[in-house]
Amino acid sequence: MSYMPPHRRNSTASKITTTSTTLETPTSTATATATATASTTTATDHYKKLHSNSSHLPQSRNATANSKINSSSSLSRRSSVNFSVPDAVFPLWKPSERVLRFTPEQIEEVRLRLNVDVTIASDSTPTPAPIESFTDMSLHPSIMEDIAFHSYSTPTSIQAQAMPVALSGRDLMGCAETGSGKTAAFTIPMIQHCLAQPPICRGDGPLALVLAPTRELAQQIEKEVKAFSRSLESFRTAIVVGGTNIADQRSELRAGVNIVVATPGRFIDHLQQGNTSLSRVSFVVLDEADRMLDMGFEPQIREVMQNLPKKHQTLLFSATMPVEIEALAQEYLTDPVRVKVGKVSSPTANVAQILEKVPENEKIDHLLSLLVEEANHTERSSHPFPLTIVFVERKTRCDEVAEALVAEGLHAVAFHGGRSQSEREAALRDFRTGFTSILVATDVASRGLDVTGVAHVINLDLPKQNSLSVSSGCLNYRPWKTMCIGLEGQDAQDQWAKLLHFTLIETCSLWYK
Repeated sequence: MSYMPPHRRNSTASKITTTSTTLETPTSTATATATATASTTTATDHYKKLHSNSSHLPQSRNATANSKINSSSSLSRRSSVNFSVPDAVFPLWKPSERVLRFTPEQIEEVRLRLNVDVTIASDSTPTPAPIESFTDMSLHPSIMEDIAFHSYSTPTSIQAQAMPVALSGRDLMGCAETGSGKTAAFTIPMIQHCLAQPPICRGDGPLALVLAPTRELAQQIEKEVKAFSRSLESFRTAIVVGGTNIADQRSELRAGVNIVVATPGRFIDHLQQGNTSLSRVSFVVLDEADRMLDMGFEPQIREVMQNLPKKHQTLLFSATMPVEIEALAQEYLTDPVRVKVGKVSSPTANVAQILEKVPENEKIDHLLSLLVEEANHTERSSHPFPLTIVFVERKTRCDEVAEALVAEGLHAVAFHGGRSQSEREAALRDFRTGFTSILVATDVASRGLDVTGVAHVINLDLPKQNSLSVSSGCLNYRPWKTMCIGLEGQDAQDQWAKLLHFTLIETCSLWYK
């Protein structure tokens, strides 16, 4: 059973006839024994309701989407082999007895304290209570061992609410700032879900799939997955991104993996080549979904979602919730729980915001004078040059600015999609360690990069979006001094008039996260 790309489906069906295997959706073993009431008196009643009806187990809205997965393509490694796919398992999950005794009033009190907002449909089953202790989440012993190994003591706000939702088997829409711990919020339940499934063998899997917009974000997610699965023997994770050796990825996928973390384009490549399959995927995460749509990955996302087995769980995380994301969720998520932490896309309190309007032909010179002055100041005070990120719009401009900074004796490096994967990794490594103090980047670095100690963020060009934000999770020793260098002329005046209120009050044009 393998993926069939849309442009091959009709032509292949008329030329090749082979055996097709139908995925049987396992029926729920739970029986509806009680009618859900409008109000809940205790958290115990809440969990009885949650699991008294199998409807909370997520299933694709496209009941016929499974028919698109065929075993009749020369792309498939198993095209002529009749095989059975093990049923996905969604085990009954309950938190500790202490949490089960929470009253509705206590649950709301915890959410208020955590600054968590939870929204569900009026006819939806109750949402699991937030849990402020990992020990109350009934996690696998190996996961608990790894949590302790990494000295994680208390769940963050997004983890406290999103993890119980994910562990219960519900679909989820999560909205939280970068640095809030959202990666662990889906990573830990994903690993627990995989441990409940029948074991994989060579050529099998994945059981779970994470799609992310950039290579760097995918690498960070994979690092987190490995951190919480280090104690598990034979638990395999593959990262599937562009810019790296596809042959190595092919070998890893064909050996059988539990979890794949991928960028959409490269993952589709492997599906078309028959290197992997969606037949056993029962847990899907769309991370930074708004960014993936911005980058044009919507067709690839839809191809994956339409060809998943009928019974699966989907978690969607997005920094913003535009209409496109709402439409995607409406189509592919079933009765989702919406979890929002704090005010999304808002600046942190310790961000100093500066706006300067400079003629276009003077912008680079102005930038150079600012940074050279900063270098002289830090040299006189015997302090290291503060980590600085300069955002530009185009790759060529990125290289131009980096070269100009280097010519002034500053330690700068360019970071954009035109650089090879090894060059990008080296640039980030040097920037994180402080060997290079200035990173000149395009929007490839605008989401998900974890860099501590950044002091200055400068937008040399106006950002294309005014809804991108800055996270305080990357700060460790001083507030960011942030600046947006603008344009002159009537068009620029009009553009600033539209953006100024939002950018100064909401994000000050800062889009590094």
